[in-house]
Amino acid sequence: MATYDLVVIGTGPGGYVCAIRAAQLGMKVAVVEKNATLGGTCLNVGCMPSKALLYASEMFEEAGHSFAKMGVSVSAPQLDLPSMMNFKQQGIDGNVKGVEFLMKKNKIDVISGKGKILGAGKIEVSGNDGKTQIVETKNIVIATGSDIARLKGIEIDEKRIVSSTGALSLDKVPSSLLIVGAGVIGLELGSVWHRLGAKVTVVEFLDRILPGMDGEVAKQFQRILEKQGFAFRLGAKVSGIDSSGKTLVATIEPAAGGAPETLEADVVLVCIGRVPYTEGLGLKEAGVALDNRGRVQIDSHFSTSVKGVYAIGDVVAGPMLAHKAEDEGVACAEIIAGQAGHVNYDVIPGVVYTTPEVSTVGKTEEELKQAGIAYTVGKFPFTANGRSKVNQTTDGFVKVLADAKTDRVLGVHIVGREAGEMIHEAAVLMEFGGSAEDLARTCHAHPTRSEAIKEAALAVGKRAIHM
Repeated sequence: MATYDLVVIGTGPGGYVCAIRAAQLGMKVAVVEKNATLGGTCLNVGCMPSKALLYASEMFEEAGHSFAKMGVSVSAPQLDLPSMMNFKQQGIDGNVKGVEFLMKKNKIDVISGKGKILGAGKIEVSGNDGKTQIVETKNIVIATGSDIARLKGIEIDEKRIVSSTGALSLDKVPSSLLIVGAGVIGLELGSVWHRLGAKVTVVEFLDRILPGMDGEVAKQFQRILEKQGFAFRLGAKVSGIDSSGKTLVATIEPAAGGAPETLEADVVLVCIGRVPYTEGLGLKEAGVALDNRGRVQIDSHFSTSVKGVYAIGDVVAGPMLAHKAEDEGVACAEIIAGQAGHVNYDVIPGVVYTTPEVSTVGKTEEELKQAGIAYTVGKFPFTANGRSKVNQTTDGFVKVLADAKTDRVLGVHIVGREAGEMIHEAAVLMEFGGSAEDLARTCHAHPTRSEAIKEAALAVGKRAIHM
């Protein structure tokens, strides 16, 4: 029977990062993983494979539509979907092997099987071979992540009615794709298949896309996607899908009530969110409390209701983002080691990896209004940015929100090419409590898209130069 200082259940970004940090701090660490590969949803069937397909499909579309106007003559590109899927798999394999290497490098034991918490300091691991073992440890971290949320009455078969997992591995391009849910995952995967030739319709229960993001950003971005060919049915719900025929027939009803109508599609992608994954962990029996949304309840130090048992990532409250889980993993390991681990939840960036990208950090205008905080706004469009002009990629804008009294930056929102790379200067500024003036007076290289951030900061004080 092995005894550890820490055992982490789950090896997604939160779990494996937590394990590595704990090992760096001198602890004897093990991880428990039920799947055949490490890396969790993110590396295997989530963030990473979707980015590979987003990149490959973007290159396919660029070759077909943008090369000629730049003076690059090529014959019409031909899609080889199996090769594109192989490109995706190579990326997955490389990342998974990277995590395996990090486990060995940091002398972390990998225990294969499904973990069940028996109480403080004891985990039962059931292997795929049917054998069980008891693992003893001083501390346990639950990092089991999340699972797809299911729509009542609609059965996902991962062939024609798919979740995000199935949508990453379709064997042919559907002529029509119906997406249920206008969140990040739906818009990203919709972009992949739309570029490859599918007609995409998105049905969303709310009257807007990207719930929780800044309203102006969502409206502008919706217009950009509609220009690309997306169709949106907002304020509507899919109440049923008839799969008996050659094509799927979805029944769509107005969210506010009214007469239903039908819509045909080759494939339906259900992506209405994700839910914490706690199945089979024995939490109730062990006395680990959950909140009313099925998330593990923790205090400010990631401690659950059972001493020595902690939880991080998608399984607890907060945005379901890999980088949030990573930061929590580091902080949790440091707290267990007696240090002052901390996560600043006010500065967690979020990105939609479409073309153009959408990135955001901090507060939205709606949140500031609701909180009664007086603020100033600075905006700058990419149509006025030199680099974007010469590249003819001028969709989008930058918005900076600053406190009206102190000028401290409270939120930054970007729609534009490479927005996900540009958001981090705003995150660093906000982490150090910087002002719009600080950002505006920081010299930015020319010509870059990032100059639009400087100009938006200048616009807070109504002194943008190029607009």
